[in-house]
Amino acid sequence: MRLQYQNMDNSSGVGVLDKAAIVLSALEAGPSTLAQLVAATGLARPTAHRLAVALEHHRLVARDMQGRFVLGPRLVELASAAGEDRLLAAAGPVLGALRDHTNESAQLFRRQGDQRICVAAADRPMGLRDSIPVGATLSMQAGSAAQVLLAWEEPDRLHRGLQGSKFTATMLSGVRRRGWAQSVSEREQGVASVSAPVRSPSGHVIAAVSISGPVERVSRQPGRLHAATVVAGANKLTEVLARAAAQQTSQVTPPAPRS
Repeated sequence: MRLQYQNMDNSSGVGVLDKAAIVLSALEAGPSTLAQLVAATGLARPTAHRLAVALEHHRLVARDMQGRFVLGPRLVELASAAGEDRLLAAAGPVLGALRDHTNESAQLFRRQGDQRICVAAADRPMGLRDSIPVGATLSMQAGSAAQVLLAWEEPDRLHRGLQGSKFTATMLSGVRRRGWAQSVSEREQGVASVSAPVRSPSGHVIAAVSISGPVERVSRQPGRLHAATVVAGANKLTEVLARAAAQQTSQVTPPAPRS
């Protein structure tokens, strides 16, 4: 489909923004070489290249393994931020149920650059526990939540994220295959954890649900004890976001004309 910029009916009057928008719209259909981008947009080749490279600088556009232009991770992050209120509102009850079921502290992490932030938590009320306060900043190089937040990244970001990490590409392959991650004394000596991904309505991993506690209680194979429960909690949050997105879509979709 050719998306001629000159024929756009919804022009904002700001030419460079309209041209950037049509580049992003063209990439919505899938990866494109520069020639394909020119054909799809109707833009001059130098203009299409300049806009695509500028959008790549701001991570709104990226490159795949073949060097083709694709939609970039910043779009996912912005979409995730738009749904953050719904995610946090649903997180409290889900983390509380996880804590009560596993008798361990539960957390929700989101990635922010080269770090991960605890955005919600439900602590074990007494006894030995792994307490991570809301707002705490942790490394993306260790821990089961870091594994989950990195495992489904695009290849170049995954490769960069592995540099200096305590886990390997093989371990992350296992995370993708199982759908959950575990760690033992990886982030902190004597602490074990299990994490699972929360996904946006488009399927991108936007957060990680975790439970963590002392190795003596959680064991050196914490996934055997708690993976199913943690995955169920993460899936619950994914379902909440999907329902909210479906409801929002139904509210903005005009009714079908009567025959």
